[in-house]
Amino acid sequence: MTSSPLRIGIAGITGRVGRLLVEEVQQQENAILSGGTSLSKDIKNASDTIPVFDTIDALIQVSDVIIDFTNAAITATHAKAFKNSDVAWVLGTTGIDEETQRLIREAASTIPVIQAANFSPGVTLMMRLAGELAKALPANQYDAEIIETHHRQKVDAPSGTALAIGESIAKARNVQLKDVKESGRDGVTGARKEGAIGFAALRGGQIVGEHSALFLSDVEEISLTHKAFDRRIFAKGAVRSAFWSAGKPANLYGMTHVLGLDPVQ
Repeated sequence: MTSSPLRIGIAGITGRVGRLLVEEVQQQENAILSGGTSLSKDIKNASDTIPVFDTIDALIQVSDVIIDFTNAAITATHAKAFKNSDVAWVLGTTGIDEETQRLIREAASTIPVIQAANFSPGVTLMMRLAGELAKALPANQYDAEIIETHHRQKVDAPSGTALAIGESIAKARNVQLKDVKESGRDGVTGARKEGAIGFAALRGGQIVGEHSALFLSDVEEISLTHKAFDRRIFAKGAVRSAFWSAGKPANLYGMTHVLGLDPVQ
């Protein structure tokens, strides 16, 4: 007996990643594209055969799981809608504030939520390695710096991925990122603070995404770098997460769970 196809909805279906998600879902034999939502109302970028709904609530009604790459300004509204549903939520929106994150955690108390700043398996492993390095390399001997480069249209800086890398380093060093984060250095800033985690954000052209984590001491440098050449890697990871979510209990998950990685101790 075969199981029913997974009904996958896409919030932000006419966006850059949204259009790739359409292609990825339609290539799956055991999935149905249930529809999408679009902030831009740019319906010409969606197929005539794909329902495009005005609200997330309407998409929830016809879906088993929804992949959400939209805008941080509407994530709180989405979180409230998902909390009162039985639909899994794969969330790739970044630039989310603390109050909205609280609402996401509330939704995860009733449904499975897979949240990631980046759905690339390579980036997920890079974050893990950055944490391992930070745990082994003392903060008073190894300065941590994170450099990220993105296309000129990106609206948030540092990127969600860069911040997630920083969180991995901070967690491994038993500190809060907000207490040690340094970004946008300009002018006479004084000497670098011991234990700081620095961020530099570059914007230009149509670069999909490049991230580097550097650990620098007086005698050596260790660097981790990931470059994304095609946004399709994010779509592939999100669709993988959507299938992984099927049958999972309510909780807040990440890509480490999807990849089957044990959490860093």
